[in-house]
Amino acid sequence: MRYKIYAKAERWNMALEVARSLRQMMPEHCFGHFHFAYCLHELKRTQEAYDVLKQVVDQFPEEWLIRYNLACYSCQLGNLKEALEWFEQATELTGKKDIRLMALDDKDLEPLWNQIGEI
Repeated sequence: MRYKIYAKAERWNMALEVARSLRQMMPEHCFGHFHFAYCLHELKRTQEAYDVLKQVVDQFPEEWLIRYNLACYSCQLGNLKEALEWFEQATELTGKKDIRLMALDDKDLEPLWNQIGEI
């Protein structure tokens, strides 16, 4: 709950500390890893955010949102080919849920909007 409050208030340093604790207390759950990375990205520490999720992506083979955020972070780091690969993996994992509309509204993926529209 504290994480959600801090995130809603955009108090990213405080949210980061809560997410760090959750990550340490429950490493088998993706919540802490995912939100820890998200806070880093919001703090303009995108490379670190990418590294966090890259380290745990294989632990959560069914979590499309981790791959989606890896696509976002890769895109922001200028790795467009890799970003598209992550996005395609996320799309495959969503099954019937179409995340393309969400992606076409996500500024982090703007450099890929043309390719996303063709998937």
